[in-house]
Amino acid sequence: MMSRERIPATRRWVVKIGSAMLTRDGRGLDREAFASWVEQMAGWVDAGHELVLVSSGAVAEGMCRLGWTRRPRVLHELQAAAAVGQMGLVRAWETCFAKRGRHTAQILLTHDDLTDRARYLNARGTLRTLLELGVVPVVNENDTVATDELRFGDNDTLAALVANLTEADLLVLLTDQHGLFDADPRERPDARLIGEARVDDPALDRVAGERAGGLGSGGMFTKLRAARLAARSGTATVIAHGREPRVLERIAAGEALGTLLIPARERNAARKLWLAGHLRPGGALTLDDGAVRALRQGGRSLLAVGITGVSGDFSRGEVVACRDASGRELARGLVNYGADEIERIKGLPSHAIAGVLGYVDDEEVIHRDNLVLV
Repeated sequence: MMSRERIPATRRWVVKIGSAMLTRDGRGLDREAFASWVEQMAGWVDAGHELVLVSSGAVAEGMCRLGWTRRPRVLHELQAAAAVGQMGLVRAWETCFAKRGRHTAQILLTHDDLTDRARYLNARGTLRTLLELGVVPVVNENDTVATDELRFGDNDTLAALVANLTEADLLVLLTDQHGLFDADPRERPDARLIGEARVDDPALDRVAGERAGGLGSGGMFTKLRAARLAARSGTATVIAHGREPRVLERIAAGEALGTLLIPARERNAARKLWLAGHLRPGGALTLDDGAVRALRQGGRSLLAVGITGVSGDFSRGEVVACRDASGRELARGLVNYGADEIERIKGLPSHAIAGVLGYVDDEEVIHRDNLVLV
């Protein structure tokens, strides 16, 4: 379990800031607030940690630039507003981080990017590389090409999926609410802030509201759903008011700001359960005795040198079963190479992969973080 006193030990954060915070409730980008958040985020990175920023606000900023007073209902108008607003949004983040000596990188994703396994691995590899370089990725939904209607709260879900993607320790959702209350504080002055709860507590569904009306209208409903998505890879979530002074620094220091939603399982157990329970093998790899021992006893990654056979027509990023010489399944995981590629490199040491394929995506065929014993 994660508690407030353990938050300072976390290393990788995903921070999502809502449109109302960024655009002063639709009146244009709040440069002063940007500078404050960036100072805190850059300080976190300067201290040797990692951070991914998920930024809302493109549609709202586009509306300001275009002089629109009402949020459009037509999809193409929403996409046009997002395209215009994205220019100012990215420039604002880049300018603020540059003053702190930090590079930023724009990452535009759709939900399809995170459900297609090959694209998922590509996005993960890019984000990990940027984090290793000390760059702050600024992620947004690729609104301009989305085929579904844009919905308020989508970036909450996107932030949770990015937390899964990067295996973040903590997801921070900065909003215009102080957290999750046991009743609607706008109707009940005696409503109490829920300081900490298990994310799977069914009582939270009642206080978060439904999809329409109350706190759930683009608000706490989507944030609770996002916290539950993040929890599937063991990520805790803090929901806090973005206008609290030094909000990120105080969360990092362990102060009880907002609502802390704790995952039901430890990180490794949660991720392994997700891999084992939600993904079906698209093929199989037969392993030699040495590879079987390495997986069962050593918690190692699967290397090409330990593979003796390949069955099935699968692509990079799909789930495959790992079997011993007798055909018994001992593990399954996400492969970094397709079936044809593994057929060519099976039995070879990792340093020989480039000579056979002409490239090296990963030294491991299946990384231990993406492999679960069955």
